[in-house]
Formats: sequence, C-alpha cells, structure tokens
Amino acid sequence: MQDRHLFEYAVIRVMPRVEREEFMNVGVVLYCNKQKYLKMLYRVDTERLLALFNDIDIDGVEANLHSYQRICAGDKDGGPIALLDAASRFRWLTATRSTVVQSSKVHPGFCLDGEDTLTRLFNQLVL
Repeated sequence: MQDRHLFEYAVIRVMPRVEREEFMNVGVVLYCNKQKYLKMLYRVDTERLLALFNDIDIDGVEANLHSYQRICAGDKDGGPIALLDAASRFRWLTATRSTVVQSSKVHPGFCLDGEDTLTRLFNQLVL
C-alpha cells in the first residue's frame, strides 16, 4: 500500500432552501497532501436545478462555484483564502456553512492518482 496516498474529498452541493435540507450534487473537491493536489470539478445542470428549485439564482450559483475553483487553484484573484496553503484552502472550502453552495462532510480514502480519483468520484456522485 506504499504506492497509495491518503486523500480527502467532499461533495459540493447546491441547497437553495437550507431549512429544508434538499440539495443537488454539483461538484467534488479532492485534496491529496502527498501529491500536492487540490482540485474541484463541477457541473451545473441548469435545467434539472430549475426543475427542482424554480426560483434559484443560477448566475449566483455559477459565481460561487467559480470562486471555489479559483480558491482550489490558488488563483491570486481568488481573494485572501486562495493565498493560503492547499490544506488550509481545502479546510476552508469544506467547512460547515449554511449557504446555498456548501459541501458534504469530508471523506477519506487511498488513491494512486488524485486526478483519476477525482474524475471517478465526479462521475459517480455528480453525473
């Protein structure tokens, strides 16, 4: 198991009515310290989201998700959180919050390649 690396991931969800706890999975964020890997994939199925929550602000959701990606990438234009180290950025992105865009609890696992694992989880949990 020496070739496998510990990783952590969370599912990114859109929860328009926080009090009802109804949500739709739209992305996955994965962090692997050994591989120096932090990345997020997301896809907003606008038609499906509007069918479930007809008054949702799609542009606002897209803007929030784009900010998540910029923070993951450490983009200098991503604000002060994007300038932190990868572990701190991951912890901030996955912190419990009561907003429209939020994450699941963090789940651990072992992987050979962070990119492959992120793609597999994204296909399994979002698409």
